[in-house]
Amino acid sequence: MVQHASAASTPISGSSEPDADLGWNIALAAASCAGRLAATDESAAFAIGENGQLRALPQGDPDALVGWRQGAGWTPLVPADDPRHALLDLYLPICSATAAKPITVGHLGLSLDGFIATHSGESQFVTGPENIVHLHRMRALCDAVIVGAGTVAADNPLLTTRLVPGPNPLRVVFDPARRLTADYRIFSDDAVPTWYCCEQSLIRSGESQVGAARIIGLEDGPEGKAVTDVLRLLREHGCARVFVEGGGVTVSAFLEANLLDRLQMAIAPLIIGDGRPGIRLPARANLGDCLRPRYRVFRMGGDVLFDCELSADAHQDHHAQLETPLVTRVI
Repeated sequence: MVQHASAASTPISGSSEPDADLGWNIALAAASCAGRLAATDESAAFAIGENGQLRALPQGDPDALVGWRQGAGWTPLVPADDPRHALLDLYLPICSATAAKPITVGHLGLSLDGFIATHSGESQFVTGPENIVHLHRMRALCDAVIVGAGTVAADNPLLTTRLVPGPNPLRVVFDPARRLTADYRIFSDDAVPTWYCCEQSLIRSGESQVGAARIIGLEDGPEGKAVTDVLRLLREHGCARVFVEGGGVTVSAFLEANLLDRLQMAIAPLIIGDGRPGIRLPARANLGDCLRPRYRVFRMGGDVLFDCELSADAHQDHHAQLETPLVTRVI
């Protein structure tokens, strides 16, 4: 269970710091063996060995860094003031996902006034370098990363893990209306498998590729059905961890279809004035009908990341979450 957020945020270090590197190695190792541990009926404690793999320890061993609890997944065992704790605290809920208990996580980087890009689509970079490293870490932990056509058109991304150690995920371009041409880097890079998802009626007879990407046909229909189809196909493909990296239209479609288990919102100290908005959902007449999830707060350089849990039992009264003094200086 995610703990209630405190008024003070938790700093997340960049990948160049030794403690962050060690914490990240622990997270990678934890992610790689979650499925095996879930297949057993045991809880266990672990340190990390010289080979970068987790090493089992007796329960209660003071050298243990992380613990696996059946039904709950991974938990950090390092003290709260340990430099590795914040990183493990952020990523272990993702590492805990398995084929039997999959997870889908959305992420958006926003300005203080709620925009993910200028009107022209410029979004590199709304958030700072620490949050960019975070995106690469999320890709490395997940089996698949999804972006919409607007993100590809604006950023021309590769969606690899080149900034951090870790495997590259399956890349998925979600473009039901087939707006994109084959000129973008993600379609010419054959080093990582890529799916190009568009409506079946827009695929020409005998067509199977866009550049190096495999074309995946979706049933024609509303966008909510299209995102449901994409997630179903990814689960059938064995993707237990799915990262919806952007943009606003695509993340909003997954959120509206109730397909996100977590939503990460990185707020940057930037004022755009007007531009492309972040989350957009059907309007609610009353605040009581609005989504108010349980959340945690992490500081990434100058950015603040809200890590929101969207499961049915994670919604709670706003005032119940205030467990610290009403005003606390963080930075």
